[in-house]
Amino acid sequence: MTVEGTVSGLEERVAGRAWTVRLDAADRGGATVRVSCSRPACTPQVLPTAAAGRTAAVAHLATHLRAASGPRPEAYCACRAEECHTHVRDTGPRERAVPSRCGGPVVMAVINDRQGRWWRALECCARCAAAHSCAKIVATAPAAAPATAGPVATRPHPAAGARAGADRPAGAIGPHFSHAPSSTAPATQGVPVPQGVPAPRTPRPRRSRRYGKIAQRIVPHDLHPVALRDELIELGDLFRAYQQRPEPDLAELADLHSRKAKAFRIWAEVSGVTELVLEARRAEQAADAALLQHQQRTGQSPVGEGEVTNRLLPGLTQWEHARTVLAHVAEHTPLPGPEARLMAVMLTLRSALTGTGNLVGQDVRGLPLTDPEELIGRLVDSGWLSIPGTADDLLESRPESPTPITIPSLMPGEDGQGPFDFGRKTRPKLSGWAQRVVGDKKLRKKKTGAATRLLALALAVRTSTDGRLGADGEGIDVAALTSWCAVEPDELEPLVEQLTAADWLAEAAVTDGRLTGRLAERVLQVSCPLP
Repeated sequence: MTVEGTVSGLEERVAGRAWTVRLDAADRGGATVRVSCSRPACTPQVLPTAAAGRTAAVAHLATHLRAASGPRPEAYCACRAEECHTHVRDTGPRERAVPSRCGGPVVMAVINDRQGRWWRALECCARCAAAHSCAKIVATAPAAAPATAGPVATRPHPAAGARAGADRPAGAIGPHFSHAPSSTAPATQGVPVPQGVPAPRTPRPRRSRRYGKIAQRIVPHDLHPVALRDELIELGDLFRAYQQRPEPDLAELADLHSRKAKAFRIWAEVSGVTELVLEARRAEQAADAALLQHQQRTGQSPVGEGEVTNRLLPGLTQWEHARTVLAHVAEHTPLPGPEARLMAVMLTLRSALTGTGNLVGQDVRGLPLTDPEELIGRLVDSGWLSIPGTADDLLESRPESPTPITIPSLMPGEDGQGPFDFGRKTRPKLSGWAQRVVGDKKLRKKKTGAATRLLALALAVRTSTDGRLGADGEGIDVAALTSWCAVEPDELEPLVEQLTAADWLAEAAVTDGRLTGRLAERVLQVSCPLP
């Protein structure tokens, strides 16, 4: 079949229908509009507003579509004669055939102006309708196939098929465009495809092309496995969302860094990029740092698999303040012996900020002191402590009428600064913490002395996060412990045995001048880990 024969056959086919409904201003400067139709039999309408005009125009076009029969399979594009951009694109210097780009079934399409000034219905092929971005398909003609399956040379001329179209009964196979997919036409099932006609193309599924960015790196859309690509893109979105949070959540941040480290290691394996391994290591370090900060802020530390400890003093700052108070008392105890030092610790915590505080008899009677009245008298005589009455009056005082005490060495100087720099809210927390350690129930039941209670205080502020003695679990120097407890070196081992019996210490041993072991799990909450 020649190109001339094809064009001749199409010229004898039925031309597609087309009509346009327009909306124009009825008068200059007024709000009235005129609705007109390209069909000669339609009378223009004048409406008061543009909104009413658009409603009338759409209703008028819908009336035409309902009255008209559906698209005809034997019709060719109504837009071809008017040089739509699809057909203009086909016309080139090589004088290619006009209908060579048409394809798909005949449809009834509606095209409208974006400004709402005109609406057009036309009968054309599906390809020409798709060339208009605003086109809407109202109806589609049934696809058709050739009536014979012989060689191309023996097929009838297309013009003959067009002339015989009117004589065929309903449902008969009519002409169709060469690009129409035969799989969509029920009437063509079982009919062989003529020679020379290409098989219909099966549309390929569009591959997802997701992009993302994390750590100033673009996540490739073709990265495999796909689960890794999706994880990296999601992590990038989560990190950006975290930056918009009004308040930080260190636990969530640690989890994000852990996921990032794992994802970057897998990314490095599949891509072979060394820099990704370094980025994964940095993410692991950031995760550890964020988790440690979270534990310090909340007073929690890991104990075992999935377990945490809620510490009595929550936070690194308060732990350091506790060590500062104990170090100050070790240097400024006015009297020798463990009982005087233990008494100095408790009184210092009561009046740490201003040098003044309140004390009741029960606070003193709860301490393991041989003669509390005599000890208070000695402290007063040394000038380290000042009370308004006698020691006996202090021991008899009750909570409703406490005894005021004064420690001159703790009072602020002329510059307003004292030996401690923590706040008013921290002082009662530190005092409560020390009272909790010294007044431990099992230590009281074992009737342990002041030296044993001092050792318990010393060990509580010299542990690692998991409760091992020493910053890294390497143990504590025996000389430092005996100096703090005000005892001789050979007296330390009996004190350690007492703490072990009271379930305060576990796995304790004195070797090479160091005490090793760990705090019992029940007392981890009073520990103050070293940094």
